[in-house]
Amino acid sequence: MAAVAGIIIFGSLMGAMFVGQQYLQNVLGYSTVQAGAAILPMAVLMVLVAPRSAKMVEAIGSQRTLLVGYVFVFLAFLPMLLLWKEGSSNWVIGLGYALVGIGVGFAQTPAAHSLTGSVPPTRVGMASGTADLQRDLGGALMQSIFGALLTAGYAAALGAAIAASPDKQRVTDTTQTALAKSFDGAEAIAQQYPQYASQITAAAKESFLKGDQWAYTAGLVAVAIGAALVFIFFPKKASEQKLVAGYHT
Repeated sequence: MAAVAGIIIFGSLMGAMFVGQQYLQNVLGYSTVQAGAAILPMAVLMVLVAPRSAKMVEAIGSQRTLLVGYVFVFLAFLPMLLLWKEGSSNWVIGLGYALVGIGVGFAQTPAAHSLTGSVPPTRVGMASGTADLQRDLGGALMQSIFGALLTAGYAAALGAAIAASPDKQRVTDTTQTALAKSFDGAEAIAQQYPQYASQITAAAKESFLKGDQWAYTAGLVAVAIGAALVFIFFPKKASEQKLVAGYHT
C-alpha cells in the first residue's frame, strides 16, 4: 500500500511538471530558464515540509500524514485546472507548484518510512530500491497518462476549431494532420503561412489549454482514488506500530 501511495504521489508530481512546463513555454511564452525558475516554490516547500512530515509520522502515524499530503496534491490540481489560462499571473503558477511541493513533502516520508520499516535490517537495501522504484514507476505511468490525454484533448479541440473555421476548405488533410499532431507542429505551420500565423497560434494555445484540462482532471481522479485506498487499506497508527514491532522482532 505504501508503494502504491508513493507511485500516485510522485507520479502526480512528475505529471504536473511534464504538462506544466509545456504550458509555461507554449502558452505563456516563458523561456526555458523562466519555466525552470517557476517550479522553485515546489522544491523549496518540499524541503521545508519534509522534516515536519517526519514528526507527524511519529505523532499521528503514516496513514494520516499520507492523507495530508494527498489533500495538498489534490488542491494543487485545482488551480492548474481552473486558473492556469492564457495570461495567468506568476502567483497563480506559483500557487499550483507550491501546493504540489507541500503535498509531496508530507507524503514522501511516510511512504518511504513504511517501506523501509517493514523489512529486517539485512533487507533495507531492497526496501530502499522499492522506494526508488515507486518514484520512477509513478513518474513513467503518470507522465504517459497525462501526455496521452493532453495530446488527445489538444487534437480534438484543434480539429473542432478547424471545422468551425470559415477557411476550413483551404486546409488540406496534410496540414490538418500537422496542426493537430502537436503544438510544435502548429507553430511550424504558422511559420509556413505567416498571413494566418496569429490565428493558428491562438487556436493552438486554446486547444492546448483544453487538452491540459483532460490531464489535470485525470490527476484529480488519480489522487482521489489514491487517498481512498490509503484511507481504507493503509494501517492506522496503532496497527502500524504493532506491525513495525513485529517486523523488527
